[in-house]
Amino acid sequence: MLSCVCCWLQPFSVLVALLLAFSALLTLGENCPASCLCPDPHTVDCSGKGLTRLPDSIPLDVRRLLLSDNWIPWIPADFLVLYSDLVYLDLRNNSLARIEPGTLGTSSRLVFLDLGSNNLTEVVRGTFGESRSLIKLRLGNNPHLSAVDEDAFAGLTSLRELELERNALTGLQVGALSQLPSLRLVRLEGNPWVCNCSFANLFSWLMENRQKLPNDMDGLECLLPMDGGRRVPLTQLSQDSFRECQVTLTLTDLLIIIFSGISVSVVAIMASFFLASTVHCFQRWSKGNKTEEEESEE
Repeated sequence: MLSCVCCWLQPFSVLVALLLAFSALLTLGENCPASCLCPDPHTVDCSGKGLTRLPDSIPLDVRRLLLSDNWIPWIPADFLVLYSDLVYLDLRNNSLARIEPGTLGTSSRLVFLDLGSNNLTEVVRGTFGESRSLIKLRLGNNPHLSAVDEDAFAGLTSLRELELERNALTGLQVGALSQLPSLRLVRLEGNPWVCNCSFANLFSWLMENRQKLPNDMDGLECLLPMDGGRRVPLTQLSQDSFRECQVTLTLTDLLIIIFSGISVSVVAIMASFFLASTVHCFQRWSKGNKTEEEESEE
């Protein structure tokens, strides 16, 4: 009797499973933004769809969001607030010119971020908030990117790979790199570096961390402003090339010199005043003694 019941229920259970699977596919299709693809419940692929803005109705539980090869010019400051599960964001090859500070720092699980091949001009402090889960950051191939704030990457304690190749950087403050304790690879080739005294600290950092460069120092060049603008490979330079920069006064040195000069001036004025007062008192004392002697003689 039991075996008969099981035989009767087996086709029914298969039918239920098929209905559930079909229902899941319908739900997935309903949650997927128009013109985009959703190959699995947590991936939204809108690559190469000619989008001029972010798509609507992105599922809140999305983990991989692919938006490359579009014309998206900006990201709302609160865009990632609702997507707490997002770990992979690809915005490569769009028209992004600026990222508002904190926009990309509201996703606590973000691991991969690609902002390459856009129109970014600078990376300001707080752009990434404190995305402590971020491991790979791509900022290469932004032809107008000429400024990176010293604290642009502050808080990215898990970042292992940073790409800044083929931008418009002529210099980079060492503090932007030294604040990345987990950094294992950095790409800097293809930038129009200028070998002046401002570049000396970065050159020292590169020499000490050349194992973090994908091709050692090969492919890195800089312009020599004192040599007619000639470009030379960094492999042909050494610490001695920046020897003249070692005697360049820093702002701290200038402040010390100014303060010392003011202090010496104040001491000199006080000494002159004390000396003048002493001479005046001596003259009065001498005049008083002379008057007493004249009175005694009379």
